[in-house]
Formats: sequence, structure tokens, C-alpha cells
Amino acid sequence: KISAKDCGMYMIFQIIGAIIAAGALCALAGCDSGLGANALQKLGDTGAPITLTQGLLAEILLTMIFVLVVLGATSKTNGATNNLAGLAIGLSLILIHLVGIHYTGTSVNPARSIGPALLAGGDALNQLWIFIVGPFVGGALAAGIWKLISCDKCAE
Repeated sequence: KISAKDCGMYMIFQIIGAIIAAGALCALAGCDSGLGANALQKLGDTGAPITLTQGLLAEILLTMIFVLVVLGATSKTNGATNNLAGLAIGLSLILIHLVGIHYTGTSVNPARSIGPALLAGGDALNQLWIFIVGPFVGGALAAGIWKLISCDKCAE
């Protein structure tokens, strides 16, 4: 519910912040440390690599779940429980990272992936599209689902 200009500026400054943060990590830990860049992982004991499709699906589903939690926790019809929105959002993000880290390293935010990938290069840069497309699709799906299940007229 923000203007297109504000949305664009928000995205630009998130990416700039992510690049600055990756640069700080590079200075502190060395650029060969990976910088927290996302990349497709290998599955458990089998060592089978996660495919592009599996990685994309993981990012879509995890982002969708996270955005639904954010929308639900901050809904105007949520009443007094709105005071705990930060806790619900934070705990769900932790859970999403615990699940997704084994598949993709977990992004659910394109800016969080763009900064490290630009400095780390290699696979992180080659696979960056997954961490941009997945969260955008997941966010759009969550918005659509929220429109279907929200009860805007309930508050009236």
C-alpha cells in the first residue's frame, strides 16, 4: 500500500544496503568466505545436488509462507495480537531459514542475495536469478492468497 516511487526507492536502497553489508563482510572475513551468498546445496547424506527447479520452488514456497505470516501478523483485523507481530514475524523467519538453509541457503529477500552474490561471484552470481524470481513469485502468491482469505469487512 505504498506508491510505486516509494516502492522503487525502497528496493534500490535495500540493494545498496546489502552491497555495503557484503563489502563490510568482505573486509572483515575476506571475500573468499562466501559472504553469506546463497547457492543451491546438496541433499544430506546422498550428496545429490538440489536442482534449479527444487531451489526455485523452495524460495517460492518459503517466501510465500513468510509473507503470509507478515500479512497476518500486521493485519488491522488482528486486534490486540498485533502487539506481538514482531515476535511472530521474527520467529517465522528463523523457522524458514532453518528449513531452507539445507536447500538454497535461504533468501526470501532478493536484496539479501544480490549484495553478497555481486561480491562473491561464481555460482552465487550464476544462480542469483533463483533468489530474485523465487521471492517475487512467492510474495505475489502470498498477496493473492491474502486477498482471498482476508476479512477486510470484518473490522467494520
